[in-house]
Amino acid sequence: MSTLLHDRKQVIKFLLRVFVFGGLFCTSVAYAGAVSVAGGGGGMTIGTVADHVKTTFSSLAQVVTAGAYIAGMGFGLAAILKFKAHKDNPTQIPIGTPIALIFIAAALLFLPTIFNVSGGTLFGSSGTVGGITGVTSF
Repeated sequence: MSTLLHDRKQVIKFLLRVFVFGGLFCTSVAYAGAVSVAGGGGGMTIGTVADHVKTTFSSLAQVVTAGAYIAGMGFGLAAILKFKAHKDNPTQIPIGTPIALIFIAAALLFLPTIFNVSGGTLFGSSGTVGGITGVTSF
C-alpha cells in the first residue's frame, strides 16, 4: 500500500513539473517570437509581447481541447473493456473501476463545453475559447 501511495506522489510531482515547465516554455517561446517580430528588440513593446503570449496560449487551449476529446474517448473505451472484464470475472475487477472510468470519460468529453460556458460567464460575450476550428484534416 505504501508503494502505491509513493507512486501516486511521484506521478503528481511529475505532472506538476510538466505543467510548470510547459508554461515557462510557452511563455519563453512567445517572448522569443515577440523579439524576432519586433526586429531584435528595438521596437518591442509590452503590447507585442502580450499579443504573442495570447496567441501562444490560444494554441495551447487548442491542444488541451483536442487532448481532452482524445483522452475522453480513450477512457470510454477502457471503461467498456473493464465492464467486459467485470462480466467475465466479477471477483477480480470491482464494478467501481469501470464506473469511475465512465465518469472520467464524460468529464473529459464535456471539458471544452465547460470551458466555453465558464468563459462566457466570466468574460461575457467577448470571451472566446480555443477550439479545433483550424484543423481541416489529420
